[in-house]
Amino acid sequence: MISVILDNLAEGLTIEEIVEEYQPLTLENVRVAIAYAAALAREEELLPLQ
Repeated sequence: MISVILDNLAEGLTIEEIVEEYQPLTLENVRVAIAYAAALAREEELLPLQ
């Protein structure tokens, strides 16, 4: 579900629109999913683009 949330955010939907579209979700669920994705991104090794 995290990828669905991130995909929708990338497409320009607001958190409120995502919650409307996926009724079981709450605003807190979306915020937690974003925080989890951010934590995963921080753990990745960043390599410079060449």
